[in-house]
This record gives sequence, structure tokens and C-alpha cells, in this order.
Amino acid sequence: MSALEPYPYDRLAELQGLAAAHPEGAVDLSIGTPCDPPPEVVEAALARAEGLPGYPPSAGTPEARAAAADWMARRFDVRVEPGQVGLCVGTKELVATVPWLLRQRRPERDLVLCPAVAYPTYAMGARLAGCRVLAIPEGPGGRPNWGALSSETLRRALLIWVNSPANPSGALTDLEEAAAFARAAGVPLFSDECYVELTWQGPPRTVLAGGAEGVVAVHSLSKRSNLAGLRVGCFAGDPGLVGELVQLRRHLGMMVPAPAQAAAVAAWADDEHVALQRDRYRRRLERLAGALEAAGAPVELPAGGFYLWVPAPAAARGDAWVLARALARAAGIVGSPGDLYGERPARHLRLAVVVPDERLEAVARRLEKLGPTGLAEVLAADQEA
Repeated sequence: MSALEPYPYDRLAELQGLAAAHPEGAVDLSIGTPCDPPPEVVEAALARAEGLPGYPPSAGTPEARAAAADWMARRFDVRVEPGQVGLCVGTKELVATVPWLLRQRRPERDLVLCPAVAYPTYAMGARLAGCRVLAIPEGPGGRPNWGALSSETLRRALLIWVNSPANPSGALTDLEEAAAFARAAGVPLFSDECYVELTWQGPPRTVLAGGAEGVVAVHSLSKRSNLAGLRVGCFAGDPGLVGELVQLRRHLGMMVPAPAQAAAVAAWADDEHVALQRDRYRRRLERLAGALEAAGAPVELPAGGFYLWVPAPAAARGDAWVLARALARAAGIVGSPGDLYGERPARHLRLAVVVPDERLEAVARRLEKLGPTGLAEVLAADQEA
């Protein structure tokens, strides 16, 4: 990579300025940063944690790996041995480094496959590893068209990423189908499942439900437990792939601090706080979706996750940036236009319901005050200007 491209969210400076000029102030819905308090059981575990003088195990303490495995058994009814689990310093770190790590032993493979509409770190991790990025072709309804991938593409593929529930769209992937394809092609499949506890359509699903061969599931405590600042995630699955990553990560000194690992044990062991957080996000999604519809920007609720994937209306000429500027001016909202997540989705705007209830309610009232034609009028005025 000859030059490091700008960080995606740095492109939002214009929208932040427009929203800040709103008389009632800006409300930033652009980044999925949890805002709610972490569970008390986790805070208590962190306060009494020991292990500061020495280095923690890079793979994770036996207690942390067992807690993650126990959670998967309880949540998904899948059996994963603690030795098939590794901890990571938040899942973004893992997503960004997996291509480089895997390529140390597979230098001839220089292609990373990822969803066409996707979290940008999949592509950035591939580029940092010196790989090319290929968006998985889409079929009807945006489903991955696995049959469109050529044998030459698969011969050069280092790994395949899937993300379910997906960021930014909230869509669910048929993980069983994806795993079967990847196994047949001989390409490792990594399934980013960090929003799995926020699955709204049907039960939560993991790629490990069909067995661990050739697949790795990636999980995070950031969203389910409001622990983004603690930086704890895990990866689990195929013993060979997990073992390879654990050994390579040890050489790089990648390790979760011991107190954070102790807190993770408490978080994975407690389901009550997750149910409470699910209810919060569901209410917020429904409230904001209703307010957007009242303002003339209808949006469907997602199948999973805490984002609304808002289609730009006809009055915005189908352009997400036009819609984003109008919402910033009219309601003080900062959103993320879809082209931050790939070339095709420029017609959608991502809004994250990750602000406290009172701030979300203020935004909803601003939108409702616009009325069913208010946003269209703002869009028309913007285009005339």
C-alpha cells in the first residue's frame, strides 16, 4: 500500500460542523460506540482483579477461555473446548491483523474476500497484509452469490469474511451455507458475530453450529456488555486455525490485560445484563425508525444489530450524502453515509442508536416536528442553494 488512506470517519467533519450549528446541538449517531453503563458484576470483578505484576497468557487465562466456551454452549448449544478459544484485544484488532498473520505461512495467497457492504476494517486489514480485496458478488436480496466466485479466485483466496448480523445493514447471513462453501473450496472462513446478541429475527446464530472444521467465529464483549473501553473479544473454532493464530500472536505480544480478562469471565457468565441491553436497543431502534418515518424518511427495522440503514428518499436523489447533510441541518443528526462501507451502498445512511435515551428522544422530537414534508422541503432548499 503506497499511501495510507484517510480513516473513514474523518470524512464526517463536514456533517459534524453542520449538526453543531443546530440550535439544540448535535447528536452523533455516526459511530457504534456504546453509551450505557457496564454491568455491575463486571465492575466488581474488575475492581477485585489481580495479576498486574506479571504478563497474562496471550491466548487468555484458562478461566477466560472456559467462560467464553461456556457462554457459547449456553447461548448457541454448541460444544467448543477451551483450547479452541483465544482472546483478542477487542475484535477490531483481530479483524485488522488476521490477514497478515495467516499470510506468514501462505504467502502465495494474496486475496481476501469480504461482503460487498461491509465494515471497512476487513478491507484495510487485507491491504495492510499486501493482499487484494474482492467483494463477494451479491445475488437476489443481497445474499452472497458464492457460485460467482471462480476457481482461480478461490485458489488465491487467503480467507473469507462474513458478518452476521451485518454492520452496517443489519442483514443476516446463511452461515451454514457459507461454511459449506468455504470448506468445499478449502478457504478458511472467519465469521464476525460481534452483534449476535442483538439478533432480532429468529434466534442468535453462529457459524460453529455446523462444526468447527475450517471456520472461526469472532465475538466481542463491546456491544453485548457495554465494554468497548475494556477491549476484550475472542475467536473460537477450528483447532488448527485457532492454534496458529494463538502462536503467532504470542510472538507479537498481543495479550488482554489480566484485570480485563477477569472482568470478561464475569461478563460471559451473566446473561441478565444482556437481556436488559437488548431491550434498550430494541426500544431505541423502534423510536428512531418511527420518527424518521414521520419526517418522510421511512426505514425498515434491521434483522440484527443496533443500526438503522436508511435509504435516501427520492427527494435526496437517492444520495446518502445529500440526506446526511439535510438531517444534520434540520435535526442536528450526524450519520454515516453508506459509501464508507463499500462502493455500492452510497444510497443508504447508517444511524447508530447508541446515545442515551434522553438524547435519542430529543432527536426523535426534532424529526417529528419537521412533519411528513419537512425533510423534503429541507432537501429541496439544499438543492436550490
